[in-house]
Amino acid sequence: MSSEPGRVMALDVGERRIGVALSDPTRMLASPLTTIRAVPRSTALKRILTLIRDYQVTTLVVGLPLTMNGDIGPQATLVQQFVDELRPLIAIPIAFVDERLTTVAAERMMIDLKIKPEQRRARIDEMAASIILQDFLDSQR
Repeated sequence: MSSEPGRVMALDVGERRIGVALSDPTRMLASPLTTIRAVPRSTALKRILTLIRDYQVTTLVVGLPLTMNGDIGPQATLVQQFVDELRPLIAIPIAFVDERLTTVAAERMMIDLKIKPEQRRARIDEMAASIILQDFLDSQR
């Protein structure tokens, strides 16, 4: 997969917000891109499709929030349902990545960067998506 050209986009899907991150064209670096509202679902799906097209994304990575013992819990089930709705709309591969502690890592990173709490809340999902994406990119090398 790492030899494929084009950008990779990652989603951190939550009930209220979806964090989006994007790789550079060389697939070395992940950067937070944006946060979109998860509802209404049709609007969220359209926004994702637009981003995929606009950035010429060739692979989509979705964080799967497994439980601490590695099972698929209620949160992971919601993410899988979201991907089931998205899959027929796009023609690129979708990969799931275990994202168990990414939100915690994103929060810690933003505290270390001295980002104010209200800005952290606004950007936590896209930061988590960038951590998911960087883990994926690193695993492909």
